[in-house]
Parts: sequence; structure tokens; C-alpha cells
Amino acid sequence: MEEKSLLLQLTGEMPLFKIVDFLIENKGMDFSKKDIAEGAEISRASLFNYWNELETYEIIKTTRQFGKTKLYTLNSKNIITKRILELEKALISKALEKEQKKELVISS
Repeated sequence: MEEKSLLLQLTGEMPLFKIVDFLIENKGMDFSKKDIAEGAEISRASLFNYWNELETYEIIKTTRQFGKTKLYTLNSKNIITKRILELEKALISKALEKEQKKELVISS
């Protein structure tokens, strides 16, 4: 089993956070809704339950379209997304700090 990201360790595994976490982990790449559901390890029904919130708060943006299929990516220019990314950085920083303290104790 894959280890949960720091963001999911903090927020829990609500489908909304799993979607955002997947998009953060794959920042700069674009995906169809089907790919997002699979990557976030949630059902398509769960994805559609939260999709309106993602669009309303502009956490995602459309990058391109092939026929009826649209591709989406994390909207890193959005203020909410920026704050989520700052939270992710703070969690990583805290985890690194904790690891360094462990190493100091072990090497003492």
C-alpha cells in the first residue's frame, strides 16, 4: 500500500482532498475526468459529487479539448490553490524538521 501524502495525513481521505492531492502530485500535467478519478483512487461518482466545487472555486482549469473530452489541470494561479500549495510546503518542512531531529538523536 502506498504511503499517504502529508496533505492527506492532515485532512483525511475525503474524495475532495484526494482529487486535490492527485493534482498537486501531478502539477503541470493535464488529465481527463476519468484519469483524475483513477489517479485519485476514487469512483467517478465521487468525482462528479465534488466537481462543481472544484470548478466554482476555480481550483481546476480546462487546458484543452479533444471532441467531447476536456483535459484539466490544477489552477496554480488561484488564491485558494496557492494556499493549499503553501500548506503542502509547510507540512513538508515540518516533516523534514522532525526527521532531522530524529537523526540528531540517533547520531548522539
